[in-house]
Amino acid sequence: MKENSQRIVNEEAVSFQVREVGKIKSIHKFIVIAEGMPSCVNGQMVEFSNGKKGLVIGFVEDEIQILILGSSAGIRVGDEVYNRGKFLSLPVGESFIGRIVDSLCEPEDELGPIEAREFYPVFRVAPGVMERVPVERPLETGILTIDATIPIGRGQRQLLIGDRLTGKTTVAVDTIINQRGKDIVCIYCCIGKPYSSLLKVLDVFKEKKVMDYTIIVSGIASASPGEQYLAPYTAATLGEYFMYNGKDALVIFDDLTRHAWVYRQISLLLRRAPGREAYPGDIFYLHSQLMERAGQLKPEKGGGSMTFLPIVEIQQGDVTGYISTNVISMTDGQIYFSTPLFNKGFRPAIDLGLSVSRIGARVQWPATKAFSRDLRLGYLRYRELLQMTQLRAATLSKEAIASLKRGQAITEILIQPKNKPLPMEEGVVFLYAISIGVLDELSVSQIKKFKEKFISRLREWYPDFLSKLRERKVLTDDCIEILYMALDRYFKEESKE
Repeated sequence: MKENSQRIVNEEAVSFQVREVGKIKSIHKFIVIAEGMPSCVNGQMVEFSNGKKGLVIGFVEDEIQILILGSSAGIRVGDEVYNRGKFLSLPVGESFIGRIVDSLCEPEDELGPIEAREFYPVFRVAPGVMERVPVERPLETGILTIDATIPIGRGQRQLLIGDRLTGKTTVAVDTIINQRGKDIVCIYCCIGKPYSSLLKVLDVFKEKKVMDYTIIVSGIASASPGEQYLAPYTAATLGEYFMYNGKDALVIFDDLTRHAWVYRQISLLLRRAPGREAYPGDIFYLHSQLMERAGQLKPEKGGGSMTFLPIVEIQQGDVTGYISTNVISMTDGQIYFSTPLFNKGFRPAIDLGLSVSRIGARVQWPATKAFSRDLRLGYLRYRELLQMTQLRAATLSKEAIASLKRGQAITEILIQPKNKPLPMEEGVVFLYAISIGVLDELSVSQIKKFKEKFISRLREWYPDFLSKLRERKVLTDDCIEILYMALDRYFKEESKE
């Protein structure tokens, strides 16, 4: 009898839970004002009586401000709120690769539950300076304009900025496509964009078979503001798992402008004092704490890296907006997309005059570095001369005519179709052809034909050349000799046709 009573007591003890209980005082759309729960702190998770979750986002006197994570349906004034004393942590692990998840890492692709390897805090403190090493390894985007003139390294934060519909997302997607076989886990985070936009990206991913190494975090416009606010932090948390386990991760935030809009909406409902453009005073901290989480860890810390490519949308080419200037100041460079260039058919529409990478040539191949400076200067001089000749009729010198011809060749080589990234070794071949001037006297149609045919001919004549160039990353004398012979043979055969 004594043993049975002891078992009953133990079973009843298991069912007890220690938690604080508060009461909902008012509801403003997706913000809940509650009272009680005196030990609550900012960033903790709470649970409503109907099982839905919320995030403590602020305090006013004895009241607690809670952001609803999900729909507010079923949450009413007078309901109880429970504080379990836990900060927001989300499941992470390799099993998330190939899946589509929401801001709470719940699957959205109808492929069943995802097994968690660990739980990581969402608002994790960024690794300190002593835990990092300089960024020195390249991250190849497959976009020749970027890889040759605005190089990106693993662990860098490079901003993609430009007007709406200028190709920012296309470049980000092409960068993910180009990571096949490079042992990089890619995370695409969709923030505040229509569901149709996410479907287009997903269709490209499936067509190019990149879901084998990609995770999609969905914070689309139809999701609750709380989920949209949380989405970039969720993506960074998933990336941190791979970084701290010695792997390389690439995270795309598409886009942070919409994330700022959502946070402004939340802050105005919380009645926080608006500042410039009605944004709250802590909007800079909101994005800077996120950007600081990227980096290259020391070998003692696993040696992993996490690269960020945040996207910011501007209006009518104005880079002086509040959000754009904030994010520019906290990243390691920016790639500026120009509407006039896009309308003229130059794709990707990257303005080399306004784009910069603060990591610079440190992460470039030596073979690419040898041509990058002359390529950039040649293209910028061409744009300047082209503008001058369009404004007024002028008698040009031989040097100016030569610069125009070289610039036209550079322009045609840099134009790339979307979703077809160019391997760096093939890009080096084109850069060499530009540098020795063999394309200067060709017409636009002849240069396009050269781009289509020469690489396949090179593979046919010298099967091991491109693989050796990728391995060495340097144009040695024997490589230059092979390239010179291949170019000479190609143009001789073309002249006979």
